[in-house]
Amino acid sequence: MRRFAIALAAAALVDGLIADYPNFRLAYLVRGDLLLARARPLETFGNVVKTVPQERVEGLREEALARLRALRERPTEDLLPRYVLQLNPEQKHALVVDSRRSRLFVYANDGGKPRLVADYYVTLGKNGIEKTREGDQKTPIGVYHVTANLPRKKLTDFYGAGAFPINYPNEWDRRQGRNGHGIWLHGVPSDVYSRPPRASDGCIVLSNPDLVSLGRQLEIGLTPVIIADEVEWSDAPALEAERASLAAALEQWRADWQSRDSERYLAHYSQRFAAPGQDFASWAAHKRKVNGAKAWIKVGLGRVSMLRYPRERDVVVVTFVQDYRSNGLSNAMKKRQYWAKEAGAWKIIYEGPG
Repeated sequence: MRRFAIALAAAALVDGLIADYPNFRLAYLVRGDLLLARARPLETFGNVVKTVPQERVEGLREEALARLRALRERPTEDLLPRYVLQLNPEQKHALVVDSRRSRLFVYANDGGKPRLVADYYVTLGKNGIEKTREGDQKTPIGVYHVTANLPRKKLTDFYGAGAFPINYPNEWDRRQGRNGHGIWLHGVPSDVYSRPPRASDGCIVLSNPDLVSLGRQLEIGLTPVIIADEVEWSDAPALEAERASLAAALEQWRADWQSRDSERYLAHYSQRFAAPGQDFASWAAHKRKVNGAKAWIKVGLGRVSMLRYPRERDVVVVTFVQDYRSNGLSNAMKKRQYWAKEAGAWKIIYEGPG
């Protein structure tokens, strides 16, 4: 009797879901199973007749499993993504994509620290993750940010409620020889609610209602999008210790630059350092020449963010506004650095405009 009552309640929930979202194909599959279960035991989830294309059914099964897994494995409040070390005050939210779970987590900026406020089911590349070349139908792994908002009226129906491009390939991708373009967060055609977990050409795809909801929290040029194969979790004390360690190295770099002691300043840079058009040797020669010609230097850093790079061991993307002043030059610019640990010490391996 109890089982029958549960089945009736489940059927009512599914019927309500279909009424709200008549193009939600997974809901129809669940409804069919519930009706069939009244007559005989189910052999499998999505126990449809053989005339239905099995490829379509398999995609719905994979979506159902991804959604169930997300409910069962939702991170507890004491767990935080290891990637978000610090957000600057203007970054209201950060996105973290767990590719293995087909899930996008939204974190609010709570005094520079992440706080989970929402999560969504997402579709990723047909051929998985770790994009390396144009047309490989994979989703990249890395630290990116939203670069534009493309409204529905400027797109075909394929992109649904709109699109938000991200800056793939970024500086690190180009250094690794990765290419391609056109990685977006976008919606789905109007005749479907959602797509299977692996069905895009590399983009991150959400249902149209979810994209509209997410879009309210995205800020062009500010919102980070961190894509991982599987999210690494940490607790608040461990995350703070990592942040403080890098913050101390960044402050020492600033102070040593301001001191005009070129050797102390250059000691913060890795021998494998690269900047646009420069390696470590040319960078060092240029900096020695510039610093030697200055009577004084003042350097201020503001709006600092620190985002750990997925999969890369101890690589952190640091972005800030640099206020540089000296006799003869004053300017402010957004700068991006990549820091990595070498023999236990933080070193800069890339530096360029942000």
